Amino acid sequence: MKQKLTTRFTERFGLDHPIALAPMDKVAGGRLAAAVSAAGGLGLIGGGYGEAAWLDRAISQAGNQRVGVGFITWSVARQPELIEAALARAPAGLMVSFGDAEEMISAAKAADVPTLWQVQRLNQAEQALKAGVDVLVVQGQEAGGHGMDRGLTALLPAVRDRAGPEQIILAAGGIADGRGLAASLMLGADGVLMGTRFWASTEAEGSAAAKAALVASGGDETVRSKVFDVARGVDWPWHFTGRIVANDFLKRWHGNIDALKQESAAQQAIYEASDPDDFSTRVLIAGEALDLIASIETARDIVETTVSEAHALLCESSRYLAS
Repeated sequence: MKQKLTTRFTERFGLDHPIALAPMDKVAGGRLAAAVSAAGGLGLIGGGYGEAAWLDRAISQAGNQRVGVGFITWSVARQPELIEAALARAPAGLMVSFGDAEEMISAAKAADVPTLWQVQRLNQAEQALKAGVDVLVVQGQEAGGHGMDRGLTALLPAVRDRAGPEQIILAAGGIADGRGLAASLMLGADGVLMGTRFWASTEAEGSAAAKAALVASGGDETVRSKVFDVARGVDWPWHFTGRIVANDFLKRWHGNIDALKQESAAQQAIYEASDPDDFSTRVLIAGEALDLIASIETARDIVETTVSEAHALLCESSRYLAS
């Protein structure tokens, strides 16, 4: 019998398991999102910076599975028509991250689409709560990709205290197995949002070389940096950094961003001319949970193994209580 965990999150979204797929740009496509949803979690397509054709194709690839969509807020705000197009497809949820998303939350509510807002600070959580968000996603600095610098284990319970007992909260950052899920529930979450673990899955977008590099790398090799924002010519707000696997390109520029900016055109050309699977130059986005990932698995196996491990840990937790 497959184990299940019931939380406010599973009840609100009609899920078997309190696990959501992080909407990773160009990684969380329709196939992966559909696979996570089919396994009983919430699949979220990575709408990223906003490419209409890619997004439309990904939603179509999800077929009849109920999936949601996530966007990088500050970027898609320049293309409000993409939010309208996504909401017109009646997604299972709209997730927003990195910026003021009050208008997007209002639009989703008007369309009767559940909302998720990822935060990295208490004041961001308060803004999301005032906007009436359905789900707060609390992201720790352990996460792969963009984020800020607070650790999850202190931030998550602080957000729970601020949000109150009934608010649905997901934990994100450094979670890749049942231990992370069980710990997150104890810290006040109603479930987890996992990214790096799902990138190392058979259904994820991305090359076999990229996935092999993930499995071969470890959390000690990751670092938060602005280098690849400059190298790719992406104008991220400066207070967000990206956690990536350190490589030769990063090591050259990580301590000298100002010099990189001065040579940005030349360095962007070098970056773009490199082989997409040359990870001595190209960015490999991943979180600290790399240490916990030893193989490429199907999304279903990832979901079911994570829940089974968490269920066993929670059942065994009474052994810590004195008689």
